[in-house]
Amino acid sequence: MGKVYLVGAGPGDPELLTIKGLRAIKEADVILYDRLINKDILDYAEPNTKFFYCGKDPYRHSLPQEETNRMMIQLAKKGHTVTRLKGGDPFVFGRGGEEAEQLATHHIPFEIVPGITSGIAAPAYAGIPVTHRDYSSSVAFITAVNKPGMDKEAYWQHLAQGPETLCIYMGVKRLPEICELLVKFGKNPQTPVALVHMGTATSQHTVTGTLQDITNKAKEITNPAMIIVGDVVNMREKISWFEEQAFKENVNLAK
Repeated sequence: MGKVYLVGAGPGDPELLTIKGLRAIKEADVILYDRLINKDILDYAEPNTKFFYCGKDPYRHSLPQEETNRMMIQLAKKGHTVTRLKGGDPFVFGRGGEEAEQLATHHIPFEIVPGITSGIAAPAYAGIPVTHRDYSSSVAFITAVNKPGMDKEAYWQHLAQGPETLCIYMGVKRLPEICELLVKFGKNPQTPVALVHMGTATSQHTVTGTLQDITNKAKEITNPAMIIVGDVVNMREKISWFEEQAFKENVNLAK
């Protein structure tokens, strides 16, 4: 019997990969990887490692989730050490819980290796702390993709009246609706909002505004992007650091 590592590869910057995640890559003889991982970290694998792409995007599924589960189980039963590389953290909107459940059901040994989720990293690289002593003592990591049958209005009403900072995954397409619902259920239209595209990558781009005007300001932003809602967004004016640094490095490389 082999073993499976469910590894969070981080949000994009390859240096944010954990030491334990790096070890799992080096030990694997088979790696199943997702769309949003930085492909540079695959270079850490041993020369004879086999790679399988399991990525999904908003428009097509390259490999159905059920097929990914089946591959992990079959490979482990054949004695392989399998590392399943997932963007961000495997248990934060990464379906890692479902994969671990399948492995446990089939009595496959496995380990969970947490990673840095984009809900923390993208704001940090944009100069936005998700909590701050003066502005926010609570934060929620939420998905804009609601389950079938869910009461959408009740969901957003709860969030509008709850945590002071909202970090919203998979929400770019629904940005106008999200802003409308949050205002409808009590958020001030002047609440600051930021969209961070390709967070922690050298191509990171951030747009800020309010619930009232962010839809017009962020028309050019596409997936993948993290949406941050709350007063902490205003901290970006003081502590933004990464995008200016990345721009200077790109200019120097171009010379």
